[in-house]
Amino acid sequence: MRFYLPILCLLVSFVSLGQTQDSYDYQSEFTWGINKNTFGGLIGGITFKKARKLKNDRILETFGVELVNIKHPQEVRKNAAFTNNPYIPGKTNYLYGIRLQYGRDLILFKKAPQRGVEVKAVFAGGPSIGLISPYYVEYQPDNSSVSRFAPFTEDIPQGAIYGPGRLFQGLGDSKAALGLNVKAAINFEMGTIKDQVTGFEAGILVDTYSRDIELMLNRKQYSVFPTLFLTLFYGSRR
Repeated sequence: MRFYLPILCLLVSFVSLGQTQDSYDYQSEFTWGINKNTFGGLIGGITFKKARKLKNDRILETFGVELVNIKHPQEVRKNAAFTNNPYIPGKTNYLYGIRLQYGRDLILFKKAPQRGVEVKAVFAGGPSIGLISPYYVEYQPDNSSVSRFAPFTEDIPQGAIYGPGRLFQGLGDSKAALGLNVKAAINFEMGTIKDQVTGFEAGILVDTYSRDIELMLNRKQYSVFPTLFLTLFYGSRR
């Protein structure tokens, strides 16, 4: 939570900067961004969003896609004894979330060209597809001088583990879980060039799946993932 406290302090000041009547007009915009959230790692995922204005000049219809890595809150990295490579003891699966979103952006304050901030209230939701991919580790089996890669199980001793598997190893063995997502956020656009978009979005999102998803051994399993998030975005408008 401490990560998000400075952001909340900035929101009030940006809202006051964004109140201007000398605004400029646009009809559509496309943005992409990098996401940080409380159920993700250093980088939680990437987002893409297309928006277009409706007849009401202050409401935008939006279509979005988010690709995220959802982690168990009790994941802790540990260095392997022989190689010092970091891996996650007890982790059994990755959860890659694909979120499709349809929603509305409500312009609260318009901005003037080359100054001010445009502030929007953001509401969106839609179906989620969770790809449950086994977590591979490299380990040395008993009575063998050659290491192997295999999905982590409690039968593999921690002392025999060399480190994690290769990047995206096991993705081809993924199973799918269907769900829904909803989000509410405040969007701040601070670009100084008329046809470019730069800013950040902060809010809350809830992912819920049709069943509990095992991410770690002997830990609580979740089907609902509520998260606070911050997205830094960039794009264009016309």
